[in-house]
Amino acid sequence: MIKQILVFARKSMKLTILIAVSIFLIICAVALFFKPIYAVTLNGQAVGYSKDKSELQARINEYIESGEGGQNSSIAFVQVENLPEYKMCLLKRNIVTNDDEIFEIIKQSGVPYYKFYAILEGEEEKAYVSEFSQAEDIVKKLKEKDSNNIDKISILEMYDTEVKEFSEVEATVAALYQKKVVKVTRPKSTGSVNTSTKISQQKVPIGINLIRPISGTITSRFAHVSSLRVSKHTGLDIAAPTGTKIKAAAGGTVTFSGYKGSYGYLTVINHGNGIETYYGHCSKLYVTAGQQVNQGDVIAAVGNTGNSTGPHLHLEIRINGVAYNPQNYLY
Repeated sequence: MIKQILVFARKSMKLTILIAVSIFLIICAVALFFKPIYAVTLNGQAVGYSKDKSELQARINEYIESGEGGQNSSIAFVQVENLPEYKMCLLKRNIVTNDDEIFEIIKQSGVPYYKFYAILEGEEEKAYVSEFSQAEDIVKKLKEKDSNNIDKISILEMYDTEVKEFSEVEATVAALYQKKVVKVTRPKSTGSVNTSTKISQQKVPIGINLIRPISGTITSRFAHVSSLRVSKHTGLDIAAPTGTKIKAAAGGTVTFSGYKGSYGYLTVINHGNGIETYYGHCSKLYVTAGQQVNQGDVIAAVGNTGNSTGPHLHLEIRINGVAYNPQNYLY
């Protein structure tokens, strides 16, 4: 009986060794003829293969943030409508990766935006300068000269696809200066109402701490002008895959949850004291109007509904109806 057990044990050991050797040979064969690689698609179309998706995506993100290699400091960012998607697979070792070609395809769809500053008199843009210090100098000199219109002068940070013609500080001061008069005749109001959404680049205290609703790449900034819109951008666009969970930036009451024109599927949360956050272009809505939510609760999913060219979250922060730059508080 013991002899039979020993014979069986020897056979089992030989079988185990044979299986282990077979597995090892299979792994060696796969490693010899195949390699892990990332298949890359853009808008659902295959554009090639990448050896390192992290390296390629980091290169794309750097391009979006400041232009290629950050060489042109006047470029504030590059708007890229659609980002590539990656899928790992095993392919033959003779497959050639084309990271540079994929990057060039992304660049072809990129629209560079330049940052500059407008000097406003009321709502009218009067002059443009490249540096904020120049804009501050203009306002300071007009105050020193006690210009009659100083209360109407303001500075607006702007982004555009074309660089404006910049003005000299002294020439701008001379053009804007108005001598004070004893009497000022003010025209009566015509009663007309501007129905467009007011926006402001100022940072005002809101008394609450906000968290990021999602993580992703910023593809469209606050106040920039695009052919896709009839007015300046009232929020911030953060690209992320469809279905990505969107969290409430702060606790509050849901005042709207449904489909609303160019916003697509939209959720609006009232946080009190006139503060609201908007979450647009969603694919799914998980809350309803009147519902109380806590900070960090999942309220919706990223989508591509409404006036949208790719999956992303359109985030707005409004105070008493005025849209403020979300990057003053987040991202």
